[in-house]
Amino acid sequence: MQAWQVHQLGEPSQVMQLQDVERPVPGEGQVLLKVRAANINFPDVLMCRGHYQVRPPLPFTPGVEICGETEDGRRVLANPALPHGGFAEYAVADAAALLPAPDTLDDAEAAALHIGYQTGWFGLHRRARLEAGETLLVHAAAGGVGSAAVQLGKAAGATVIGVVGGADKAAVARELGCDVVIDRRTQDVIAAVKEATGGRGADVIYDPVGGEAYTQSTKVVAFEGRIVVVGFASGSIPSPALNHALVKNYAILGLHWGLYGTKNPKLILHCHEQLTELAARGAIKPLVSERVPLGGGAAAVQRVGDGVTTGRVVVVPSLENGAAA
Repeated sequence: MQAWQVHQLGEPSQVMQLQDVERPVPGEGQVLLKVRAANINFPDVLMCRGHYQVRPPLPFTPGVEICGETEDGRRVLANPALPHGGFAEYAVADAAALLPAPDTLDDAEAAALHIGYQTGWFGLHRRARLEAGETLLVHAAAGGVGSAAVQLGKAAGATVIGVVGGADKAAVARELGCDVVIDRRTQDVIAAVKEATGGRGADVIYDPVGGEAYTQSTKVVAFEGRIVVVGFASGSIPSPALNHALVKNYAILGLHWGLYGTKNPKLILHCHEQLTELAARGAIKPLVSERVPLGGGAAAVQRVGDGVTTGRVVVVPSLENGAAA
């Protein structure tokens, strides 16, 4: 089979190599899956660079989220067991962790439903306890993680403010349903949020960016507000001033979704049931901006790493090279 392999760490476009390799052999409790679609996540970029908390042995195949097909023909969602990741024709995954792919979503959409939407659901509902009528601020609202949070916030009855970088991403955020869109490149984020909320600020802030975005969050969080720390796509990890959190009476909530797989896996299944129901009634639908063939995998991962994409970019092995759709 063909698979993208990383033999040394660095930028994805430089270190990912498409090679002919043997199909992975499932270990105890694992299954072999034919990859129907593999969604690109920022952790795939970080893994190539050697900056992720999980460091698979070299060589490895990136790709932490797929829609796959079992030997008996079932469509499932899975997190492949590294080092045999999803940017390949076949991957392996733990049998006990497979989730049924929603019938209302195609392969690429289904592949993009898992990590980003689970993270959004846990962040907004389990950690921040978002309530209908509250104001939700989402940083990087047009990205893969942010777009999921926007849709989930709207489905929960919140007023959603989306922060983006650039006019194209602002248009995407409006299409996603943001009530207010702020372009950080041309607007003062802090002033714009205060204006949009009548000076009150946002009840819940969803931050997959870190750096300056986190600093802005602390200045616009409402009384009894909650800042959900999801990641650091900016590359800068902030150091919170806890005296500021005390004086303004807000909470800083960390979210590591992967821990639920070992600490409370039943919640992941419950969340998937909630997401499947929301997808069935059209309340959420992953924004797939690109479907690329397997041969375009490295370039696509690099684009995600460079921050120039919107929504989700998905590798679909059945597409012919040059036939991106």
